[in-house]
Amino acid sequence: MDELLLRNLSDEDLPLLKRLLYLPHVSRWYHDPLDWLEEVEKRKGEFSFLHHFIVEIGCHAVGFCQFYEYRYSGESWHGDTDIEGTYSIDYLIGDTGYLGKGFGKGIIRSLVERIRRQNNARRILVQPEPENKASCNALLSCGFTLDKTKSFYLLTL
Repeated sequence: MDELLLRNLSDEDLPLLKRLLYLPHVSRWYHDPLDWLEEVEKRKGEFSFLHHFIVEIGCHAVGFCQFYEYRYSGESWHGDTDIEGTYSIDYLIGDTGYLGKGFGKGIIRSLVERIRRQNNARRILVQPEPENKASCNALLSCGFTLDKTKSFYLLTL
């Protein structure tokens, strides 16, 4: 298997990200591509709490991922879960030649390791759409558990 690398997203990656977000198999799960692009474009200001990466496998840029400290997101799907030390992740593989080969699990594991290095990290919550079976299964295989009552996946660090 080729080496998987997460490299920091740069301004030069914006056309690539835009192309990825509009691919049919990605846009099915990543609604409102313009919102995603706005977050990336404002990553040095309003959205500086997000950590964006381009996923490279071998020498090929094949996807995008990010992690963030949940409390800064303004999201509320955590229910009554303590958000102190809580992070969340997003990830996608745009190049269809790399789907179904275990790279999604590699992205998740890489993001988990980066979050573990954050001084306050206690847990990771992820809420993929239930119909996105590939994402749900990848999370389970990386040690996350599904909280069915809250409809999210949890990994305690």
